[in-house]
Amino acid sequence: MNKKDPDFSNITRVFDLLTHLKENYQKDVLIGAKEKGKWRTYSTNEFYKMVQYFSSGLLELGFRQGDKIATITTNLPEWNIIDMAFAQLGIVHIPIYPNLSKEEYDFIINHSESAAAFVFDKKHYGILNEIAENNNKSGLKKHIYSFYPLDDVKCWKEIAELGEKNYEKNKNIIEQIKSQIKEDDVLTIIYTSGTTGVPKGVMLSHKNLLSNTKGVYTVMPLTHKHKSVSFLPLCHVYERMVNYLYMLKGITVYYIGNLSEIAQQIREIKPDSFNTVPRVLELFYDKIMASGKDLGGFKKKLFTWATDLGFNYDLYNTGLWYKFKLQIARILVFKKIREALGGNLQLIVSGGSALQVGLGRFFWALGIKVIEGYGLTETSPVLAVNRPSKPNVKLGTVGPALENVEVKIMKDGEIVAKGPNVMLGYYKNEEATKEVIDEDGWFHTGDIGYWVEDRFLKINGRKKEIFKLSSGKYISPQPIENKLKSSQIIEQAIVVGENKKFASAIISPNFDYLHFYASKHNIHFQDNKELVEHPKVIQKFKKEIQKINDTLGQHEQIKRFKVVADAWSSATRELTPTLKLRRNYLHKKYEYVIKQIYATENEF
Repeated sequence: MNKKDPDFSNITRVFDLLTHLKENYQKDVLIGAKEKGKWRTYSTNEFYKMVQYFSSGLLELGFRQGDKIATITTNLPEWNIIDMAFAQLGIVHIPIYPNLSKEEYDFIINHSESAAAFVFDKKHYGILNEIAENNNKSGLKKHIYSFYPLDDVKCWKEIAELGEKNYEKNKNIIEQIKSQIKEDDVLTIIYTSGTTGVPKGVMLSHKNLLSNTKGVYTVMPLTHKHKSVSFLPLCHVYERMVNYLYMLKGITVYYIGNLSEIAQQIREIKPDSFNTVPRVLELFYDKIMASGKDLGGFKKKLFTWATDLGFNYDLYNTGLWYKFKLQIARILVFKKIREALGGNLQLIVSGGSALQVGLGRFFWALGIKVIEGYGLTETSPVLAVNRPSKPNVKLGTVGPALENVEVKIMKDGEIVAKGPNVMLGYYKNEEATKEVIDEDGWFHTGDIGYWVEDRFLKINGRKKEIFKLSSGKYISPQPIENKLKSSQIIEQAIVVGENKKFASAIISPNFDYLHFYASKHNIHFQDNKELVEHPKVIQKFKKEIQKINDTLGQHEQIKRFKVVADAWSSATRELTPTLKLRRNYLHKKYEYVIKQIYATENEF
């Protein structure tokens, strides 16, 4: 820790953040959300009291230290109340994505031995009720609760009300339990989304998550005077850890559970920062560019000039003439774009997958610092992250390693890490734990990378995803896929070609853009299948792919491709809940397409 950093040595368990908030940040609005057009907020005192009452209620229901309880919900303030109550009672929190299959829910609930669950809608109540019916040993059926009032479903508030009535009786018991909890105790088990095979339960301790929270403290130059919005899933370790960071800094947080409302609520809340995945930034950018298409004459020329200027932004090499032009662009064009994003936005932290460099340049040109980081669930999660100021930022990389984490590159290019943030292990899976944590304590990430300028980490794909062409040349598909997705017409892509003469791609198009393109070029079609097979559309894709091929090595270039009429999503199983490709599933689903691609060795 730097000398200038505050001393957080007294915060060793996650629930210590409650005392920290109470003593340092008395706020009228600490957390909140909009529901049915009305704001629902909690002050610091209300938040603190609700955690105590809910803890008391859980004790009344018979829950004890070591029990496991699942939550399945979109983002909402009450998630924090429940999470903190679990933490201070030593109950292990099992947060689960709300967009999994029934089979995955069944596996996670039973594997974790969850004794209770909290859900946000009738659909998930029905799924868990069915799981409970099939497992007579579990007491789950008696303890399924909702976050929102639902017909015939017990609500979380009933537990808080029960706890409030019995708080005087239970408050000393709560304090006694808290005193027994150690920093190395299991706080949570987070199940990985599982791009292959069944999910693994990552056991993280209080120390794991708090070491990462403290490690990124200086990365976010915001204070208790600022506010953020939270829309990435709180069940994911990334948003959850940053949520603890907000508490450490006393930042007000507004939660957005419906992703379709992000743009509108950002304009209303006017946040200073938020966390995101690149896909959300791409959607923002697409909307910005779409607004420019509707302009005409001089306004359109001015818009095009400004956006081109943004894509040429260079953090380290902007001369006086460029800076002058940038100021003009910010006054005449970029100011309106910033206002559409609330007007106060200073910082965006991006993670989960690679951010297109051009997109990063564009937002920096707007005056919004976008910093990219890297980590895994198993590392709580951050291993490296760019800082929001020179000389500790380099676009196109995931930045320097955190000061309290060791990161090195093995001879085969694999990134390995060691530090207080590395998980305790996989729940009930010692064999899998030994496969990733070696005898010296190094966690093997499975990612390939290298250092740029000896300090900035660059990710070059997954070790298991790299494949070899019949020529003996290796292909790392992820960087190529990211370049393909930089095209406005391509939503998702998977690169294939193991043991083949050349690499090819299966492409899921951006149908919004494709429909616009078809309208503009008088292309008539009955459905998406007919559209993606239209000669003019195929020709457009060829041109786009050729542009990308020009930036690739000879053996990496996409020689053949197939555009499919399917939109890929986590709901339809092509993507994980964190929007990564399910490669095994895609290979199986499009086995016939891959056979067609390689039925002839001709290139396009």
